[in-house]
Amino acid sequence: MKEPFIHPLYIIEKLETAGYEAYFVGGAVRDLILNRTIGDIDIATSARPEQVMELFPKTIHVGIEHGTVVVVHENETYEVTTFRSEGEYDDFRRPSSVTFISSLIEDLQRRDFTINAMAMNAKGEIIDPFNGREDLRNQLIRTVGNAKERFHEDALRMMRAVRFVSQLAFSLSDQTKRAIQQYGELLRHVSIERITVEFEKMLSGKRPSLALALVADTELYRYLPQLNVDPQKFRSVCAHDWMMLQRVSESWTLLVHLLDIQDKQAFFKSWKLSNKQIKDIQLQSIGLRDVLENGWSKRIMYTIGEQASVSVNRILQLLRSNEHMNEHELLYIYRELPIHSLKDLDINGQDLLVWTGKKGGPWVSQLLKEIEEKVLYNELMNTKSSIRKWVQSCSQI
Repeated sequence: MKEPFIHPLYIIEKLETAGYEAYFVGGAVRDLILNRTIGDIDIATSARPEQVMELFPKTIHVGIEHGTVVVVHENETYEVTTFRSEGEYDDFRRPSSVTFISSLIEDLQRRDFTINAMAMNAKGEIIDPFNGREDLRNQLIRTVGNAKERFHEDALRMMRAVRFVSQLAFSLSDQTKRAIQQYGELLRHVSIERITVEFEKMLSGKRPSLALALVADTELYRYLPQLNVDPQKFRSVCAHDWMMLQRVSESWTLLVHLLDIQDKQAFFKSWKLSNKQIKDIQLQSIGLRDVLENGWSKRIMYTIGEQASVSVNRILQLLRSNEHMNEHELLYIYRELPIHSLKDLDINGQDLLVWTGKKGGPWVSQLLKEIEEKVLYNELMNTKSSIRKWVQSCSQI
């Protein structure tokens, strides 16, 4: 048994000792076979939630109505879920009812894709009723059973499909791809927040260009916030090597640049991004526009800051712009700036009031900006005495 499974193996063994079936399931089993980093480890069992809670002293009751109990073991948390089948889906997201069952195979049958519908027992043996391992070998994303049914149960699965294409560099099976083309409009029933999570995971994957091409081929973009644009325009975004980007904010910045989105604030609000995310992307967008128009300058680096400058430079490299700089050179220039924000000035507005004897007013911020500019371009030393001399000799005072 590999390292990540050793600690939670205790949970499986304790359930088995009590007479229940228990298995590792889902993404952890898939990633083990692919030799990828193991994320969350989930367990499926024939034990009912109340029976799980009786066996383990530390549990968190987060989804008992759906059969899930979180077991705390050695300061780690593991979701333990009772085998279940699901009733009709009447909102393209949640089943109208959940029935606890005793069959692992039936439980696996309700899952989205074959590569996620495998289980592993305490001996490390894989249970694979839907040929998930074969699809892993063939690098294929295929729904469990009928694709139409899976996507009508939870329309978000269409976004998960293209996300896995990006993360794993796999392809979609023909049936799965056709179903997405046919039922893409079901995404209108899914909350924007859930769509955004999957879209960002797709942008952050190994092969985002591959996934974006699928979004174009299946016309899924038509049902994504403010992306119902000209097909050729959307297809143009797939032509770039998105793998070069390292932060999801860079991907958003590139997307709005390539699609020439004018009202970026409204665009990102429609995706329900946080104010922090929007601020980061707006900074990068401002920097990208200015550098493409005028080239790099100390003023641009100073205005957008170190991280945004690095991100903009990375996007310029992807765009094969002549304005792209060596990153070490860019960082050297930025870090050698005399100041990195207005707060770094050796004086403040109160000093100006004292030195001039004037009352406050708009002139204070205007003069601070002028001092900031001169210090930034090494025309004035950032010392109180130097700035005071300059202020007192300035004709406008």
